[in-house]
Amino acid sequence: MKALLAAVALALFASGAAAHAGKGGTCLSGKPLRGVNMAGAEFNTSKMPGQVFKDYTYPTDKDLKYFAEQGANVIRLPFRWERVQRTLGGPLDELEVKVIRKVVEMASALDLCVILDLHNFGQYAKQKLGSPEVPIEQFTDVWLRLREAFPEPGFVAFGLMNEPAHASARGGWARAAQETVTALRDAGSKHLILVSGAGWSGAHDWAVKWQGLSNADAFAGLKDPLKRSVLEVHQYADKDHSGMKGDCMAPERMKKLMDRVTDWARSNGHRMFLGEFGVAPTPECLETLKALLESMRDPAWAGWAYWAAGGWWGPKYPFGIHPIPGQPERPQLALLREEWKP
Repeated sequence: MKALLAAVALALFASGAAAHAGKGGTCLSGKPLRGVNMAGAEFNTSKMPGQVFKDYTYPTDKDLKYFAEQGANVIRLPFRWERVQRTLGGPLDELEVKVIRKVVEMASALDLCVILDLHNFGQYAKQKLGSPEVPIEQFTDVWLRLREAFPEPGFVAFGLMNEPAHASARGGWARAAQETVTALRDAGSKHLILVSGAGWSGAHDWAVKWQGLSNADAFAGLKDPLKRSVLEVHQYADKDHSGMKGDCMAPERMKKLMDRVTDWARSNGHRMFLGEFGVAPTPECLETLKALLESMRDPAWAGWAYWAAGGWWGPKYPFGIHPIPGQPERPQLALLREEWKP
């Protein structure tokens, strides 16, 4: 009986998702995607692969409902390659896919787009992407398998790789990304695809050369026959851009560096997505956050996801906006909610 009920539920979800997708779905609506990272599934890398909901976690239905009610329309969902595919080139892990599927089902019911964010920093099991141990073909393989597991483009988008700083080379990552976009399209994928710049993919150094090549140069020629790929950058407000400190650059400086990326995107026919940004809840940082959000109202920006929500952060994480029982709402959330208004 349980198996029958599960099959019926899956069929109902598939038909509902197909109906939404026929209308475009949230991911393909053309509206700006503005939301939040739901961290947790990438946690505890010392326990690999670990046990889900013990060593790492995924958002609950309650978590998703809360942010949908706040007005968010996208959830960036970080997860680990080693957990979803236990062996390179092997099948996807059934339990991991089932748990992610549950998140997608609830998100689609709430009209939330879910960005599947492969949160691996350009490596697998501490081996560099593009090395003999982790060839580009294996990276493409996991995304082709994820396409089969999550075929609905209306409510699922693909974030190819978070901050690929450990990939073998900047040009190598650009090649891996292009080959994977091409392979996904050849396989029939119609999903929105997010392609991170190389390194830490900072907006502040988008045009700075490293190993003789800048992200601006490496990704200017990215090709997608469906024109559904956007370039993902990250930008933290602390003065060294690390996202590890509570200080913030001046709002004017933030606006200037974001405007440079906006101008580049317009000039090169690309759209951008700010996949991570976060600030401490101080008056100075809130002014910087305001400037950052205002800069992304430009049509060159496909959207953004604030870092971060997630039930395992606890009350001491300064960038956190997850609701905590008995504690007041974080002030960052009020500014985000203004941008989430229809």
